[in-house]
Amino acid sequence: MFKRSIFFCLFVLTLATACNQQEKETLYKVIKIKDGDTVELLSPDHQNITVRLAEIDCPEKTQAFGQAAKQFTADLCFGKMVKLIGSQHDRYGRTVGQIELEDGTNVNYAIVKNGYAWQYRAYSKDMALALSEQRARENRLGLWQDINPTPPWDFRKGEKQHRVDSKEKKTTKPKRKYKKRKPKRKDTVYFNPAA
Repeated sequence: MFKRSIFFCLFVLTLATACNQQEKETLYKVIKIKDGDTVELLSPDHQNITVRLAEIDCPEKTQAFGQAAKQFTADLCFGKMVKLIGSQHDRYGRTVGQIELEDGTNVNYAIVKNGYAWQYRAYSKDMALALSEQRARENRLGLWQDINPTPPWDFRKGEKQHRVDSKEKKTTKPKRKYKKRKPKRKDTVYFNPAA
């Protein structure tokens, strides 16, 4: 009976240890900040994964507060171990998801809460995220210091239109105007053999 009890205890302990190891979440290291809402992670098997942070949209790098958003994201998570939540991919092949620090801080929400991103309403209906954005606006945090900040989706439309206009200007060269030339005057010398 004693041997059976020991065997049963070892079996339960082994089973509990195996289950506990399966429950461990995979952690990734943040190795690059591409912009405020795009980061690169290194997986445990040394694969690089580009992650577009879900439900938020930071200013573009060339836009007002774009560099500040990138710096905030870097200060928050660069070099740290994070948990990736989500596995969908966008049309550029990036993984779309949320990332959490080991202490449980949701990076996506923290960026909005501190005023460095808009809630991307086209892809998010999260009321907590909307409330975080509203509080950042009211407290004039980050990009909300601007009187009328331009949402990145509008900025991208303007940039795209600018590129199209520039391309059209290059392809439609103005026609050169040619001046009508006067015919050259030929001085004619006649040879008179009788003279």
